[in-house]
Amino acid sequence: MARIFHQIEAAAKTSYPDLVTGESGTGKELVARAIHSSRAREAGPFVPVNLAATGNALFEDAFFGHTKGAFTGAVEARKGFFENASGGTLFLDEITEVGGEFQAKLLRAIQEKEVRKQGATETTAVDVRVVAATN
Repeated sequence: MARIFHQIEAAAKTSYPDLVTGESGTGKELVARAIHSSRAREAGPFVPVNLAATGNALFEDAFFGHTKGAFTGAVEARKGFFENASGGTLFLDEITEVGGEFQAKLLRAIQEKEVRKQGATETTAVDVRVVAATN
């Protein structure tokens, strides 16, 4: 446990994305919450997302949001996970469940620190630390 606490402390000192690995039920989300709450982002939101439960059909809307009128039924604008986590941490549980077509979109959002909502012509800046987990 001392080694794990040391690793959490070291990870918390950076703003780089982190990958937490371990068997199911070993507390990967607890590690992600500890990384989030031990540094500058602790005042911001912690947004956990189980990627195994996020369907491909709703991926872009869930992660990037949409503008009013972007598609039939979009009667109001909606923020995605990245915007909701801005100023804090986005925890991507079961990251290996993300298909290849969405990996590039996630990578771009993480690298460029911006997202484009469905129906938008401009990008939105986001300040998000990403912690991913897999078994």
